[in-house]
Amino acid sequence: MLKLLAIGDVVGDCGVDFLVKKLPAFIKENNIDFTVVNGENALPGSGISLNITEDILSAGADCVTLGNHAFNKKDVEKAFDRYPDRIIRPFNYDGSLEGEGYTILDAKGWRIGVVNLVGRIYLTPVNCPFLAMDKALDYLKDRTDIIIADFHAEATSEKKAFGYYVDGRVSAVFGTHTHTPTADEQVLPGGTGFITDIGMTGATDSVLGLKKEISIGRIVHHKRSRFDWADTNPAMMGAIFLVDEHTGKCHSVERIKVIE
Repeated sequence: MLKLLAIGDVVGDCGVDFLVKKLPAFIKENNIDFTVVNGENALPGSGISLNITEDILSAGADCVTLGNHAFNKKDVEKAFDRYPDRIIRPFNYDGSLEGEGYTILDAKGWRIGVVNLVGRIYLTPVNCPFLAMDKALDYLKDRTDIIIADFHAEATSEKKAFGYYVDGRVSAVFGTHTHTPTADEQVLPGGTGFITDIGMTGATDSVLGLKKEISIGRIVHHKRSRFDWADTNPAMMGAIFLVDEHTGKCHSVERIKVIE
């Protein structure tokens, strides 16, 4: 069995610092074989840079996935150039954009395919993630032993539908983007491990990582303030998928939350 760890959206300096502090020991203590970290909000104000990509990889991530803020900062292009196999952006974005939408990496001699997709409901319209996944699977299915997908989407219905759509064709699907973990971790009938959202890594004394005063001001008083991430009471959230490397089937899904 392989233990695959997925870590939810790393948010701002607080999230990056806490990940760097906690992830190495967590990987060691839990005998994790492969780790995926969503880093699309790692820079203050959203986005990611080359330096932060390197911080996340050095902390123990094998692959960094992104989302709807993937291209908020131009510096992300440097990360794609430096680590073309280890940082990926949503595959259902326009193919002319920098970066790749899936990758194949090694874990104890087994080939792990990772696919990154972004949803369309309540987000900017892009190519269909379901059909894009079919295209990715056409390439990956004969080249990998295990396939996992980060579906970065807003609507829980879209995420759930996606899980059933790929059930039996991938080992694990985890949702990101909402920064709030769901309690529906399960193994679907076809053997795919699934959870609608794995939460975030950052300040829990916040509104989705944002300073609560700013969020309240936006909602109550319609103030248009710039994003400013909170930095208190950090947590690292995610899920562990136990996968049979011979069959690609998931045996269990466990939510995790690491605090100080």
